Amino acid sequence: MISDAWETALAQFDQVSKRIPLSEDIHQVLRNFDRMLTVSIPIRMDNGFLRVFTGFRVQHNAARGPYKGGIRYHPELTLNNLKALAMEMTWKCSLVGVPFGGAKGGIICNPKTLSKGELERLTRRYTYAIMPIIGTEKDIPAPDVNTNEQVMAWIMDTYSINNGYYTPGIVTGKPVNIGGSLGRTHATGLGIAYTIAHAVKYKKMNLKNLKVIIQGYGNVGSAVGKFLNEMGCRVVAVSSSKGGIYNPRGLSHTALIKYYKENGSFDRFPNAEGMTNESLLELPCDVLVPAAMSNQITEENADKIRARLIVEGANGPTTVEADQRLAKRKIPVIPDILANAGGVVVSYFEWVQDAQRYFWSEREVNEKLKNILDCTYEEVHSLSQEKKLSMRTAAMTIAVKRVAAAISVRGLYP
Repeated sequence: MISDAWETALAQFDQVSKRIPLSEDIHQVLRNFDRMLTVSIPIRMDNGFLRVFTGFRVQHNAARGPYKGGIRYHPELTLNNLKALAMEMTWKCSLVGVPFGGAKGGIICNPKTLSKGELERLTRRYTYAIMPIIGTEKDIPAPDVNTNEQVMAWIMDTYSINNGYYTPGIVTGKPVNIGGSLGRTHATGLGIAYTIAHAVKYKKMNLKNLKVIIQGYGNVGSAVGKFLNEMGCRVVAVSSSKGGIYNPRGLSHTALIKYYKENGSFDRFPNAEGMTNESLLELPCDVLVPAAMSNQITEENADKIRARLIVEGANGPTTVEADQRLAKRKIPVIPDILANAGGVVVSYFEWVQDAQRYFWSEREVNEKLKNILDCTYEEVHSLSQEKKLSMRTAAMTIAVKRVAAAISVRGLYP
């Protein structure tokens, strides 16, 4: 059984490599990483004591362009987890045609226990530690789990001060008033909603009253819920890290957000049945969106899934064994590198706008995003039908081939 996120990512890559097939030279290059940096981050806490945190920046491959990937703050962060996420970013950028390579970074910490001042000092010291390997043409970080536009603003400011001039393109996902893009905050969630709308056409399902379950109603999941509500779908179950709720008649996005802001969880939400994150995955629905953490759908619960379609909002929520079981049960899975690529697409838009110092309207951003995701979905679906492949295998095949072609044409230095 494969349970580690890195083992899952590697197994998926190895399977596709054999199928293409890749030359052994390129296979070995892509199995490894360009760079993995571990840094110590000493900061002065509010109580006057010094505490040392550990941070990372993992860069997988830059054959197609600068490294791109989020920064997450989490107490259970591991290097293996970041390796998996960095590799997946390489495939994601390649699949949607964005000229970036894959990276990921983060700090082992629980940001919920830190004051705003401690969080700012931690972010600035981390930025200083990884400065030698990031840059607008080298590696461009973005928000991820437990980081946001404020964290990106601190990174941008720290980098700019040390660089000697204003450098907005060093990060994406920053506030609009310092070079951020309109539409970036909700881009991942909107992209997932676009993908669901596209996918249900092929399943001959109607968006109106489509029953959707969203595991992880955070920044991404709640945006998915908002846009699906607007499309006429019925979100029947949602969850946070503390548990979930279910109402087969549907849940109001506005009421959910208001209740969560006031209570910090969905516990005792009116007119809804409480449940665990695990049991929520096994409820009957048309579309299941795992938008929390990796390895949520596993060999143990794959046979209990009662969704007609799974659309991966999180990175790596389905293990290799679960994929195989779902395929046998004819439950299609729209993979993460396609479904949640909206964030990196609009991050690319932001990077382009910063470079030009010319900014687009939110309507332009959303239209360009939809066009890219629709075209990518059609390409993946077409290969899937033609070669009788799962959507994940088809998406990975397209993505890996493009990266391999870039490595091949660039050659080996020296």
